[in-house]
Order: sequence, then structure tokens, then C-alpha cells
Amino acid sequence: MNRRDALGVLAAAAARPLMGAPARPTFGVEGDRFVLNGKPWVIRSGEMHYARVPREYWRDRMRKMRAMGLNTLCMYSFWNLHEPRPGEFDFTGNLDIAAFIRTAQEEGLWVIVRPGPYSCAEWEFGGYPSWLFKDPDIKVRTTDPRFLEPAGRYLKRLVKEVAPLQITRGGPVILAQVENEYGSFGKDKEYLNAIRKMLVDGGLEITLYTSDGSLDYMLSGGTLPDLLSVVNFGGDPREEFANFAKFRKGVPLMCGEYWVGWFDHWGEQHHTGDNKVHLDGLNWMLERNISFNLYMVHGGTSFGPMAGANFDKVYQPDITSYDYDSPIDEAGRPAKKFAAYRAVIEKHLLPGEVIPELPAPLPMIEIPRFELKESAPLLPEMQPVLTADKPQTFESIGLDYGFVLYETPITAAGAGKLRVEGLHDYAVVMQGTRVLGRLDRRLEQDSLAVELHAGEPLRILVENMGRINFGLKLMEDRKGILGAVTLNGEELHGWSMSPYQIGKLRKLAFAKRAEAAPAFWRGTFALAAAADTYLDTQGWGKGYVWVNSHCLGRRWKIGPQQTLYCPKQFLKRGVNEVVVLDLEDGGARTLAGVKDPVWANT
Repeated sequence: MNRRDALGVLAAAAARPLMGAPARPTFGVEGDRFVLNGKPWVIRSGEMHYARVPREYWRDRMRKMRAMGLNTLCMYSFWNLHEPRPGEFDFTGNLDIAAFIRTAQEEGLWVIVRPGPYSCAEWEFGGYPSWLFKDPDIKVRTTDPRFLEPAGRYLKRLVKEVAPLQITRGGPVILAQVENEYGSFGKDKEYLNAIRKMLVDGGLEITLYTSDGSLDYMLSGGTLPDLLSVVNFGGDPREEFANFAKFRKGVPLMCGEYWVGWFDHWGEQHHTGDNKVHLDGLNWMLERNISFNLYMVHGGTSFGPMAGANFDKVYQPDITSYDYDSPIDEAGRPAKKFAAYRAVIEKHLLPGEVIPELPAPLPMIEIPRFELKESAPLLPEMQPVLTADKPQTFESIGLDYGFVLYETPITAAGAGKLRVEGLHDYAVVMQGTRVLGRLDRRLEQDSLAVELHAGEPLRILVENMGRINFGLKLMEDRKGILGAVTLNGEELHGWSMSPYQIGKLRKLAFAKRAEAAPAFWRGTFALAAAADTYLDTQGWGKGYVWVNSHCLGRRWKIGPQQTLYCPKQFLKRGVNEVVVLDLEDGGARTLAGVKDPVWANT
């Protein structure tokens, strides 16, 4: 038996006093406490999302959770991944949530599921599939039947994966959340009850709960009177639970999300949390047998185009990394705060309970700097799929993520102010291949001075930087050009729309030449053995990176993220291929692999 297998046995053995001897364990609520197998029990949970961690690393991360003293794993599901097209479901590979839950059980962890259908989680559109927006009048997250019908179809299929793994059927799933922080959004009880009914009708028979902030309007709007209610916060729990006590008494207390770090937006500073506040808060909760869920215990990565966005006065797109300043970092390594959390938890174990030791660390490698010598232009890869008098949205032409090239003929020379109304989210404005300027929704830019020549088309390349995942703005965050394009106040008509989907990389016609952005660049490097690394992308402009056709995610020179996590599973022994799409031509044409992330703003 190797060290990793031995640690797995220890973890499972350590969990047996918690998991219990009965063939069919029991979990529920009795008065003001949770009860597991007839005994009072405190949930010590950590949040981790299957889609943000390579499947081959699920077990490694779970063992590190156990080694920190946690007994439960909390997880969201993401509708847009599982139903990328209406009626087409995918629960395979990295989306096999049943396998994720079974692995947690094998590692001695109970499981809390958060099926949504809304997830938030700094995930694209809060987990909603973009095809919902193809209907121009749909009202997501409401009782609109155009929303409830597909939501019900999805939840029915999702619960089919989860139901056999409930504790009532011998599995590890003890709790399921109804919707998600709905009180921050609305107060429609008919809608909340509709979601609950979908989950119950689908086959959930375990304890259901709602999770909201502790402010009055959040609790009054987001809870149901006959369901367990928990609160989310990141500060001192004394005040938060004092607020909650005004709302409900005599119920189990739990922090459904204890924010031990925070996420980052492009162009802002990298967040690091106040560890003392969280450690003191954790100790205070454990002294009072209050349950908790650390958000995030391990954040991972929003690979590809899956990072979402917020809106607080301005549009705020999220970075690719979901490191979250978590106790287990993006690459799965114990952060400096890990030992401190373990020490606090270890003071409050059950009699006879033992925390297993940490698994052996996973290796990280450096990759010497290498050149990307070949390039291919982006625009020839984009072919029109629709022509219309006015610009059309991404959703209207069936594009989820990536770019649309908007093109209109210019028959007479002219100069002046070009305005793009409703730009969502970032644009490179060109005439032919000549770049006239760039527009950034974050900065509320929608116009620039241009000089146009006759005979060459005006081109506006628009990127979706992530649909809003929180607040009322998510109801309207369609992508592309949502309004008119005008030159000196006169509307331009007659547009063609050409999409480029970000995801699996198309076969490109690379050559040894010096293309100007927007363009793809390709290079290779050789490895004697594969292991995790961070690709250092400093010096590049803005775009995406693929390694052996795996999309690592977005990168942008403005930071704070200057490296992209590349797991071992995306690499191979021998020659590896890297492709970079650069929209801003940062000047560099080299990359390197480093062992630690780089955080910097430019």
C-alpha cells in the first residue's frame, strides 16, 4: 500500500465515529441542534466545486480538507455546464457529480448540495445557461413560466444524480439548499416554493434549507417559514447571529458561507483576508457548537470562459483564478493559514476523533522561458452567420462565450465620434485590419474619435467578459452590442455578425510571421515528466491561453492575475503546445512556467 492509499484508510477510519456504524445512518434537526445517528453533531464544512478542480485531484483536495479537521464538503452545481443546449445533459468526466459525491464519502466526508438552479459563485451568469436569454422577454429567477419550465427540467435531471446518494439511502448527502441567497435578490415566496417543489418532486427527501445574509430584508425575503435557515457572512459571528436571533430562535445555528477570503476583479488589487478575524470567529462558533461552512476551503480555477462578473456602480468582471485566499490554494497546496485553521478545529474535536495527517505534497515544476514563433490572424476565422439592419446580441445568434465580429460597409470617408450603445463588454474597433481604438465597459467607455476611409468595412470585435452573476443586473446582462452604433449621431445600418466560440481550440493556419493583434500565437516546450505549474504571461496583452487544447482561461495585463494555473492533467511528457490569443499586442512573445502565482497590477 502506498502512502496516499494509507492516508485514505486513515481518513476513513478517523471518520467512522462520525459516519457511524449503522448500515443506514440518520441525520436531522432536533430542536436547536443537528443530530447524526441520534447524537448531537456539529457540521464542520468546507466549500469546493467539482468544475474548478481537475477530476484527478478531487480526492487529493478532499484528503486535505479532512487533514484540516473538516467533516463535510459543500458544493454548488452549475446548470450551464450540465445543460449547454436545451435538453442536452452532460454528467460525465469533470461534470460527474455523482462520482464527486461518492469520492467524498470514500474520504470520510458528508456532503451538502446546492443545486440552484441559481448558484452565483462568481460563475458565468451565476450558473444559468446563456440560451435562456435567446427569449428577449424572459425573466430569470422569477415565476415566469419561460424560466420555470427549463429550470424544472434541469433540476429533475440533476436530482436524478443526487437522489441515490442521500443519507436516507445510505449515501453521504445530508442537506440540500433551496435556491441561493434569494433574499439578496427578491422576496417572491411563490417562486421559492416552486423551486422547493421541483427538488422534492425530483426525489430529494433529506433536510432542505435556505441560506442568506443576516440583514432583515435578506432573511425575510429569502427564507421559508418551515425550512431550516442559515446565514452567510465573513466577519464577527457575534453580531451576525445576534441579528439572526431577531428572526428565528430555537433552531440549529450555522454559517452557510464563512468567507475566509475573497475573489478578485480585473484591474483591482488581489484580496487577502484578515486571518485573525476568521480564526477568532471560527473558535467562537465551535465553542458554542455552531456549524459552519468555510467559503472557500479550496477555490480552484474558473477554467475557460467561466468566470462571471459583478455590478457595483460599474461592471466588474472576475479573474480566472478562484484562489480566494483559501486555506488550500489554487494549486491544491496548504496555504500559510491552513495550520492555523487546523489548530483551532483540533481544539473542538469529538471524543476519540483524530485528524488525519496531510497527504504528501504534489510536485510543481518550472518551465524555462520559450518563444511562440508562429502566428495566425483571428478575423479570418470568423464567418458571418447573420445579417441584420441593427447589431444583434450573442444570445440571438446562439453564441455562449467568446467574440462576435460586427461589420458594416463604409462607402464614404468621414471622421468624428463613433458611439457604441450598450457595449457588453470589451471591443476592439477597426477599419479593415487597422485598429482605431478599444472600448472597455468597466471604464464606462462607449465612444471614440475615428477617421474612416471609403471602401473598407468598419469592424467592431466584441468580447463577452463574463455575464453578471449577482444582483438584479443579471436579469439583463446580454452580450454584444445591445443598442445602436452611430457616427456623429447618425446610426449605421446593415450589419453582419460573425461569432467565435471560446472553448475547444479550432485548427488554425499558423505560419512564421509577425501578425498584429488580434491574433493567435503558438509555441512548444518539452517536458521529461508532467506536473503542475503556473504559466507566467507577463508581457502579453489581453486574451486567452490554451495548453494542449485545454483552455486555461482569460488573462489581461492589467492584473492582478499575471499567471495561469496549469494542472498536470493538461500536460504530457514530450512536446507540449501552447496557443495564446492576444487582443492588445502586449509586446512579449515568450512564456515560462513558475511554481508560484504572480499578483501584480499594471
